[in-house]
Amino acid sequence: MSCCTVLTPQEERILNEQAGQNQEKFKKGRERVYNILESFKGTPPRISLDRARLMTESFKETEGQPLILRWAKALKHIVENIPVYIGEYDIVVGRADGHPGRHGLIYPELDGAFLDKAVNMLTKGKTPYIVTEEDIKAIREEIVPYWKGKTLHELFAAALPEDTRNLIFNKDDIFYQRYVVTQTATIRSSLQWVHDYEKVLKRGFKDIKREAEERLAALDPINPKDNVEKKPFLEAAVLVCDAVITFARRYAQLAASMAEQETNEHRKNELLEIARICQCVPENPARTFHEAVQSVWLTQVVSRLEQNIGAVVGNGRMDQYFYPYYKKDIEEGRITEEYALELLESLWVNMAQFINLKVSPAGAAFTEGYSHWEALTIGGKTRDGRDATNELSYLILRSKREFPLNYPDLAARIHAQSPEKFIHEVSETIKEGSGFPKLMNDEEIIPLLLAKGAPLEEANDYCASGCSEVRMVNRDTYTSPCAWVNLGAILEMALNDGKIKAFNNEQIGPQTGDPRNFTTFEELWDAYCKQQEFVLKHVFIQQYVADTLRPKHLASPLASVLHDLCMKECKDLQSGDIPGGINLGFYDMLGFGTVVDSLAAIKKLVFDDKKITMSELLEALDANFEGKEVIRQLLINAPKYGNNDMYADSIGRDIEAHAIGFSKKYPTAFGGELDVRMVPVTAHIPLGKIVGATPNGRKAGMPLADGGGPSHGADTRGPSATLISIANTKNMGEKERAARLVNLKLSPSTVAGEEGTRKLMSLIRTFCDLKLWHLQFNVINRETLLAAQKDPEKYRNLLVRVAGYSAYFVDLSTELQNEIIARTEHSF
Repeated sequence: MSCCTVLTPQEERILNEQAGQNQEKFKKGRERVYNILESFKGTPPRISLDRARLMTESFKETEGQPLILRWAKALKHIVENIPVYIGEYDIVVGRADGHPGRHGLIYPELDGAFLDKAVNMLTKGKTPYIVTEEDIKAIREEIVPYWKGKTLHELFAAALPEDTRNLIFNKDDIFYQRYVVTQTATIRSSLQWVHDYEKVLKRGFKDIKREAEERLAALDPINPKDNVEKKPFLEAAVLVCDAVITFARRYAQLAASMAEQETNEHRKNELLEIARICQCVPENPARTFHEAVQSVWLTQVVSRLEQNIGAVVGNGRMDQYFYPYYKKDIEEGRITEEYALELLESLWVNMAQFINLKVSPAGAAFTEGYSHWEALTIGGKTRDGRDATNELSYLILRSKREFPLNYPDLAARIHAQSPEKFIHEVSETIKEGSGFPKLMNDEEIIPLLLAKGAPLEEANDYCASGCSEVRMVNRDTYTSPCAWVNLGAILEMALNDGKIKAFNNEQIGPQTGDPRNFTTFEELWDAYCKQQEFVLKHVFIQQYVADTLRPKHLASPLASVLHDLCMKECKDLQSGDIPGGINLGFYDMLGFGTVVDSLAAIKKLVFDDKKITMSELLEALDANFEGKEVIRQLLINAPKYGNNDMYADSIGRDIEAHAIGFSKKYPTAFGGELDVRMVPVTAHIPLGKIVGATPNGRKAGMPLADGGGPSHGADTRGPSATLISIANTKNMGEKERAARLVNLKLSPSTVAGEEGTRKLMSLIRTFCDLKLWHLQFNVINRETLLAAQKDPEKYRNLLVRVAGYSAYFVDLSTELQNEIIARTEHSF
């Protein structure tokens, strides 16, 4: 670093650690959570097999019974038998694994057929897992033999039409995907999801169980629908309520027994308090802030044991549902602000020990760096449309600044009336440099939810979920994970008569002609649209198969119990078509900036200015620009998306418009529409590997543009121009749109001091005014990233924003590290 380099607070901490300076001042008052953090930080997580073993045991015993009952019985069997553990510093207890440290669960209903193959892959690589020989033996001898032929992945692949299956999967091995259309329906049990925690806090599971039992007793004993559909659902509801209560009581008993053996009086009292709280909640309504935190966490743990929610179960609007308990306890002198922080940060380190394990190669490819999305939402509007920020919103932001941990994934809702103080505190937190919080825009999201049929008060009450998605906790009912579309592959097929070079020029799409014979850009555009339509056809086919197949093989009784519409209709959340629900499905178009820039370059250089011929362009692409640097520089300097240039931006709008038109014509199996999204996680890297050189100057195999943002280095006119350009490509009059993930990288010097904070606040207001869905920042020096690549051990604690989540930079692959370094570094 040069003497005049401006450092972020995160960079200062890391350099001070390297210099051997005492960091105790940062830990003062946080000794408990630092002790927990240091007990597992930097160590590889374990593959935990307890849930998989117990799930398999139960399913062997319940074959032939209604699926929702089988799932409820399995969940009850798991929570009754899984080991329980309380660490020496814990005050918020509960784990999905009975051992200390980080752990990832196996879900054999999804991956059981190829676990033995997957384990070999997971124990190697950049983000490895620890697995014991005993576990490997159990996988091979107990789990795989039972689930072989029964997993959702195998059944889904078999159910696809042959041409769709061959487009998605490797012809010789369905374990691997081809990355033209990438299915995610079998990688996880559900889309990212958020439960109604307020219901748990206000009612408790005993009252929810009472409701189920009363409705069960009131069923018509003769009515076939009541007997076949409603009765199993309500019986399952009773079982899962009992399961959650049983799980909490096991922790109460463990804490009480530990207290009997404890000699330290302070810790003894803590354990007795844990025992008292777990005996009370979540069975009963919470009465204090500590009870509320414990109640929500135990509910989350059991939810994680129930199913593999795609982005890990979300936290919802924590500053809203916790606030009454916090306010009451503060006013009555029961807790201090510092103790409330200790409880929240105890919750954070609990979350940090649960790893979102993805077993399949596709899942692992888009979840680098032990990815996680347990989104926690602050700010936004109240149900009646007023600003919702409160003291707890600011306390959570303070925690993110003072306690450097990448859990939870914090999202701040911004709207036109967001207080200046809130925008200021959000900006100061972003300047820390760890990537928090990501921003969600009420001015875009709420109107779109209304257009899709949501009631106003529920649209106002949405929460972030996953990377950049949103949930209305008692209105959303679509759980089926959706597909990624490789726009780079579509462009290559348009330029190669339907063939893909990486597949030995296999004929993938329709024959749309030799582009050398095209005399106008409109002919090329027509070829592109035909290839995109072909790919979307298979996207919709695979989604239809997934939507209709999944309810026969997956159930979510706990998630259903916590959903008002599911309880009202006695229908499992996985059943798909729930009266009164809104089916917010989607598909992700990846490589958007790459394709916009490529088409703009062709239009400009080949057809408008005639500086190169189509033959010269295709020869340069085939040569991967070797010996063709002059042509590559012409392409690089053509109009680019991200600069408020309608020459390029209008092409982006047309690409989205074509996809939206397809979505409007073909509804899902449940009558909903699949929205167009641009949320890549890190999939733009593996998807780029099958795409040859592209006409924007990108070389073969390199990453595609990520999310809804510009290509790497293409946006050269500042962050405001980048945001305006993104707005230019939106089809504002259409409702079949959803999240566009947008990354911006700012140099720390740009936002230094109060003046820099004010500039960042202004940029956030611009984001809000432009009605963009999502925005997140990396504020970090390029030199720091390069130094971390060179000497990773010295930068073990360096956090960066990846794609809807933050991760430790040194845990990422070199390819992803390079992609983050290559992002445009903006100044104002």
